[in-house]
Amino acid sequence: MTQAEIKLCSLLLQEHFGEIVEKIGTYLIRTGSQPLRMIVSDTGLLLDQVKKALCVLIQHNLVTYQLQKRGFVEYEAQCKRVLRILRYPRYIYTAKTLYNDTGELIVEELLLNGKMTMSAVVRKVADRLTETMEDGKTMDYADVSNTFVRLADTHFVQRCPLVPETPESPEAPPPPAPTLVINEKDMYVVPRLNLVGKGKRRRSCDEEENGERKAKKQKQDGESSEPPPDDGIYWQVNIDRFHQHFRDQGIVSAVANRMDQTSSEIVRTMLRMSEVTTSSSAPYTQPLSSNEIFRSLPAGYNIVKQVLDQYLTLLADDPLEFVGKSGDSGGGMYTVSILQVKRRFEDFSAPPPRFRPLIRSPLPRRFGSRCARIFRLLLRKKHLEQKQVEDFAMIPAKEAKDMLYKMLSENFVALQEIPKTPDHAPSRTFYLYTVNVPSSARMLLHRCYK
Repeated sequence: MTQAEIKLCSLLLQEHFGEIVEKIGTYLIRTGSQPLRMIVSDTGLLLDQVKKALCVLIQHNLVTYQLQKRGFVEYEAQCKRVLRILRYPRYIYTAKTLYNDTGELIVEELLLNGKMTMSAVVRKVADRLTETMEDGKTMDYADVSNTFVRLADTHFVQRCPLVPETPESPEAPPPPAPTLVINEKDMYVVPRLNLVGKGKRRRSCDEEENGERKAKKQKQDGESSEPPPDDGIYWQVNIDRFHQHFRDQGIVSAVANRMDQTSSEIVRTMLRMSEVTTSSSAPYTQPLSSNEIFRSLPAGYNIVKQVLDQYLTLLADDPLEFVGKSGDSGGGMYTVSILQVKRRFEDFSAPPPRFRPLIRSPLPRRFGSRCARIFRLLLRKKHLEQKQVEDFAMIPAKEAKDMLYKMLSENFVALQEIPKTPDHAPSRTFYLYTVNVPSSARMLLHRCYK
């Protein structure tokens, strides 16, 4: 990681969890996997403080642990997961857009607490919603529970791994760290909870003073009560699912810009039908027939089956190849090519026009206006020889050569060899300069981190 990323992770940890957690997290980011003994020794903190800080980081999936063969446990910071804290507002806003205020608060509570049981989330959200309602109105637990089930059905929340239930031998010592497992079939299965009740408002100061005795009595009664039915079943936010949703939105927007609104709505329907059954890392969505797509179109979208087939044919024949077709029986099966979309978005030689000003923005300040002119020229022409760069940019040969070398050494441009003969002799080889888009984008990202 770069120093800018480490500094940003440190600031995020300090802002959200305090100085002690920030010190432990930054130490693990800088040093990599470390056992508990080394963390205590190198940070100078008390053993109890280190243990509590690690518990907080593990609770929020910012640190993972692994049992080594020698019998000790090593802890490792998840740097990318720490940087995801910057996207928490976007996750929460997306949940609000899709599932109203109730979904927003469910996702917010899970992000703030890391892992929670469903019953605890439902009660907390119902109380918060009741606080915002008019006097005399309350939020029912059942309504919040239904929204939670919808979030689980669409995989925006998922179960956390659990310790497997195995019979313990009285003679065998317990392992230094538990091994957590989860069955993929159970990751989104919501336990049947009969949550009956309504949200409660906070009492005023006078009511709290008068109700101290009642609260003590309720606490004593609660000590003997049974644990909730979902005790031990914890839930967390599925960040990968949110990223999949953002990716799908980008695909729909690209199709709308390329063709029209109807085409984008058809692709949106195909993505929506496959969002749960297709993995976020899969190269294609599941195959769908035109009849299935037609039945799943929004109710208010009035297009006939013949028009839908024409749109699907146009999408499949488009050079972008966002939609693929396989077979002709029954009208054929259609898929959205996620792999092809990624290739188009990450095209080495042709970055999207809206990204070009961002990519070339550091050039004038770093290398001067003439280097920026050469860079803009390579963005437009894609591949050029050194002589062509000199002619098109109207820069003397010696200066153009020096500028190209500077940008090449900083990875802003790349050199591609095209040999005329198999022996790769320099005299019989073309040397073409092109923009190194991934490297330029990474440098831009590091500037954002700073």
